[in-house]
Amino acid sequence: MKIREMTIKDCDRVSEIEKATFSMPWSRDNFEGSILQENYCLLVAVPDEDEDDILGYCCFYYVLDEAEIPNVCVREDMRGRGIALRMMNELINRAKKLEVKDMFLEVRAGNEPAKALYSKLGFKDVGLRKGFYELPKEDAIIMRLNIE
Repeated sequence: MKIREMTIKDCDRVSEIEKATFSMPWSRDNFEGSILQENYCLLVAVPDEDEDDILGYCCFYYVLDEAEIPNVCVREDMRGRGIALRMMNELINRAKKLEVKDMFLEVRAGNEPAKALYSKLGFKDVGLRKGFYELPKEDAIIMRLNIE
């Protein structure tokens, strides 16, 4: 498996996975628009033998020395194989190269696998957004990683 930058040609497949995973998914245009922004980093995980087979994706955007991770997703049939960990490590490495000092994300309060992954990577709980998520309504835990 390798992690590479997302391209425009990936947007159709990524948006299909997004729709199958999230109750309020990003659109294809959201992904394409983000790729075109200079302050975004979007990555996909693909098998070595087929770079068009998207296993997962993630991204961050940054302003000055802070980054926000709005999206981390692994295709349902590929979960539990360490793909998210590899993607997140690459995302963090790329943020370091951009001299980002702090990364933030929100995670559903009930998403135990994601919270465990982020904690393993060094993210700490720093806040709570009541009723942040819709469909179903759920609080978001705000997590921060200091990467100085």
